[in-house]
Amino acid sequence: MTLATEQFILNIGPLHPSTHGVFRMRVTMDGETIQDVEPVFGYLHRGLEKLCESHTYKQNIPITDRLDYVSAINNNWPYVMAVEKLAEIQVPLRAEYLRVIMGELQRIASHLLAVGSLMNDMGVFYTAFMYMFREREKIIDLLEMVTGQRLLYNYMRFGGVSMDFPAEFIPALKRFLNIMPSYLDEYDSMMADNEILLSRTKGIGILTPEMAVNSSASGPLLRGSGVKWDLRKDAPYSVYDRFDFDIPTGNNGDCYDRYRVRMEEMRQSIRIINQAIEQLPSGKEKVMVPLRIRPPKGETYSQIEAPRGILGCYIVSDGSTKPYRCHFRAPAFINLTLLQELLIGQKLADAIIIFGSIDLSMGEVDR
Repeated sequence: MTLATEQFILNIGPLHPSTHGVFRMRVTMDGETIQDVEPVFGYLHRGLEKLCESHTYKQNIPITDRLDYVSAINNNWPYVMAVEKLAEIQVPLRAEYLRVIMGELQRIASHLLAVGSLMNDMGVFYTAFMYMFREREKIIDLLEMVTGQRLLYNYMRFGGVSMDFPAEFIPALKRFLNIMPSYLDEYDSMMADNEILLSRTKGIGILTPEMAVNSSASGPLLRGSGVKWDLRKDAPYSVYDRFDFDIPTGNNGDCYDRYRVRMEEMRQSIRIINQAIEQLPSGKEKVMVPLRIRPPKGETYSQIEAPRGILGCYIVSDGSTKPYRCHFRAPAFINLTLLQELLIGQKLADAIIIFGSIDLSMGEVDR
């Protein structure tokens, strides 16, 4: 008698803690082995790009906050850069430094959430998750000190930023920067050589450099596969060409390398912020721009290295006070296209770890 197994379909999500938002996977299983995966998204679609066509250019800045809502400041950046390019607005040097400091703080906060959530997904590192939220709260307090907000900051403006740093901000920031490396050391002592972490991430979800490049992956997902590409170095914007920092990369392209890249990137962000504080020039935080700005007819594209990868903004202007077309290159959406290839042939228990190592924000995927 010959025994045969029958494939079955397992739905994971859309409402499940391991899906990091309203995301659903229809997984075809043969026992515990994944045979096929159908990503299902759209549960958080809000039509943000279409909304931009009915709002003035300035009114659209808060809308960009709601793309990747755990990295709101970085989402303002390519949009205001695109409008500044169209309207030929010159940003004051001090404003560029303020943008870098706030953007890198937001990067650290985003990576803390990404790594902490990944540890929690394994079911054995809830302590690490809480420790990382402890430091993330310190960053949120700093961002609140400047903007008055704790999630959606609406900080950047055409020609600069909404407000300069208050007098107490730089001292508080320096105190955080002095102690944060010791916290990163604490995380490493807890996790880097942990047997469970190594067994759950080493050799799991391998993404080859060829696959990463051919799929247009970016951010820690790309660099975890050993591809040393970061817009802050390879296509510098703002004042990033004035700072000395390294681009961490992995060797094997597995879940462990992606986790390590994010850990090292936080250390590099601290280096960048320290240099920005030392170099911080005096001057204005913004230039005066008309409330109902009318960029000339044309089209443009601007991009930055956001926490999840290359975040771009494409704008078409018809000469009115509202964009004719606004489109965002969402790194999480493009990185998600690799999910099927990474999961097929893996065990179901590993699927959650692989998914978590990509680090997705569903607000950015669905927009």
